[in-house]
Amino acid sequence: MDQALQALKKYFGYEAFRPLQAEIISHIAQGKDALVLMPTGGGKSVCYQIPAIILPGTCIVVSPLISLMKDQVDGLLTNGIKAAFLNSSISSAAQNKVEQAFYEGNLDLLYVSPEKLVSPGFFSLLRRNKINMFAIDEAHCISAWGHDFRPEYTQLQFLKRDFPEVPVVALTATADRVTRNDIVQQLDLAQPAQFIASFDRPNISLEVRPGQKRLEQILAFLKSHQHQSGIIYCLSRKNTEDLAAKLKEKGYPTAFYHAGMSDEARSKVQDDFIHDRTPIICATVAFGMGIDKSNVRWIIHYNMPKNIEGFYQEIGRSGRDGAPADTMLFYSYQDYTILEDILQKPENENQEVQLAKLERMKQYAETLVCRRRTLLNYFNEPYTENCGNCDVCRNPPQYFDGTVLAQKALSAIYRLREKVGMNLLIDILRGSNRKEIFENGFDQVKTYGAGRELSSAEWQHHLQHLLSAGYIEIAHDEHHVIKLTPSSQAVLFDGAKVSLVKMNTWRDRQEADKEKVKQVPGAKLSADRELFELLRQVRLQLSRDKGIPPYLIFHDATLEEMSALKPLNEMEMLRVSGVGERKLRDFGSEFITAILEYLGKKGNTPQGSTYQITLEMLQSGMDAETIAMKRGLGIGTVFNHLINLIEKGIKIDIDTLVDRSEQKAVLALAAQLEEPYRLKEFFETLDEEVPYHKISLVLANYQQQKLEKL
Repeated sequence: MDQALQALKKYFGYEAFRPLQAEIISHIAQGKDALVLMPTGGGKSVCYQIPAIILPGTCIVVSPLISLMKDQVDGLLTNGIKAAFLNSSISSAAQNKVEQAFYEGNLDLLYVSPEKLVSPGFFSLLRRNKINMFAIDEAHCISAWGHDFRPEYTQLQFLKRDFPEVPVVALTATADRVTRNDIVQQLDLAQPAQFIASFDRPNISLEVRPGQKRLEQILAFLKSHQHQSGIIYCLSRKNTEDLAAKLKEKGYPTAFYHAGMSDEARSKVQDDFIHDRTPIICATVAFGMGIDKSNVRWIIHYNMPKNIEGFYQEIGRSGRDGAPADTMLFYSYQDYTILEDILQKPENENQEVQLAKLERMKQYAETLVCRRRTLLNYFNEPYTENCGNCDVCRNPPQYFDGTVLAQKALSAIYRLREKVGMNLLIDILRGSNRKEIFENGFDQVKTYGAGRELSSAEWQHHLQHLLSAGYIEIAHDEHHVIKLTPSSQAVLFDGAKVSLVKMNTWRDRQEADKEKVKQVPGAKLSADRELFELLRQVRLQLSRDKGIPPYLIFHDATLEEMSALKPLNEMEMLRVSGVGERKLRDFGSEFITAILEYLGKKGNTPQGSTYQITLEMLQSGMDAETIAMKRGLGIGTVFNHLINLIEKGIKIDIDTLVDRSEQKAVLALAAQLEEPYRLKEFFETLDEEVPYHKISLVLANYQQQKLEKL
């Protein structure tokens, strides 16, 4: 794990792993199979990319999307990682070059499509070099229970048969319990550990609005989201074209994207979007799956999606860098009926499952409880608090003590042995004379008729809320019967209380009280907005100069932290989350220069006076330890002041600070090592006898002397 942490900082610029990443990496490094479930933007790629870097051999990544392969490989190359891809988009010469690199062991990661993996001749290629793992991305595609089933994925069973010693890691962002179990079975994984990360993306704001006057609402939304990238998902191709035209008329740079366009036209739209030339895209669901763009700040659903899995994956394309992002879903019952008609067409497979998932999507849109609770409990993740970052929490409905009502429903489910669906349960609670009830003896159950005081509509309303709040769940693989959950057990047997929402008509939440939003991750530091915009322009110019998307240089969240911390040298820049050694070398100086120029114009360079005080005390004859003691600073802080001054061109005699023999040892090692230097490498090579702050000072002085000679 020491190697893994070093690789994380060196290549990705992060000091620590996110939850579960370290455990997954350790598990994979032991050669064991795994199923990894992490939400979009949750960091699942790192779970196989880090082992691929530190383990001998090459990781084969199976990905269904050509654009996703290119995007991920471009990002890895920018970070200094050896990666390539093989698919139908590259020439024979390029393919031969990639294969040669694989033969020679010069690739950490090789991305391939499932079609390529099972094609004739590719098997012999796999035998030509050591493979350290197979990573199956978008693994839900292998399951007929999933929302994006792809038959070609079912051919991947051969991996465990022909490479039994190579670990297989299945990764997906959206899979319920049934789909997860099917993935394990379809891939024939050997007793895999299942790592299920939290689906919670607290930086993403959730909102549902009624589907009237959608254009007016979108224009008002865009007015408050100037210069930000976003996607508007539409149900039909015509909607994407019409809406894009209307937004362009209003002065917003917008393009449309759908499957009816030529490959060339779609490619141009996608390229313009990822390079920030066209910030707004009106698209069908065909857009976005292959884009790892971190600075998408908002998602709008012009129409309701078919299922929660697809919806959560689509909104997850916003805020991937952890900074705040907004999402908005327009809902009308007409959208629901249109989708229902589409799914009921004879050519659609798994109709029963897909219709049930559509119903859950409708329930999400209609719910009057915390939307985040609804989403997370759908994925079997207990979440009992209100999030404070959705429209329902910001404009809460009226609650009442629904414990007795809930106990009636949960007790009925328990006594019926979890064998009935929602409609039949309601009829039993209301004491219906339905023939099926008497044929099965359900009229003998103690809770028969226990809920006569409520109408069918009221029971439907309250059961939907119990479902959304995680007290019950629907087993789609068992004819959609209702099951109890650990939360419901607490209500039945441990005296837990239940709050339910009064049944009201549809409430307009457009004027939600924004002041009630609680602080969310992504804004931990107070960013200088003017400096952030300046750094964004520096990033945009760099991306154009180098021909790569802006977000592959630095994420928005990294620029936010830069604008707050205002690093003035390379050592300070390395402390910014998301700045690794390769990116520091390639891009760091441009951002440091921009920050210095900005602060110079403002006339308020931070720490300028305190640096000068340290210098004056040194020039008066005090040593570093005395300065630190008198000023109440750490010795490292004193040295950092002096490093900043040296890098600004101020000459300092470092002989009084670092022994000549130590200087000589550091400089001798510097001549042998490649830049950018890693302080830890110096520290360990010198037997940990020269402290970090002295190494930094000597290197800063050495670099300044080299600059002066140029």
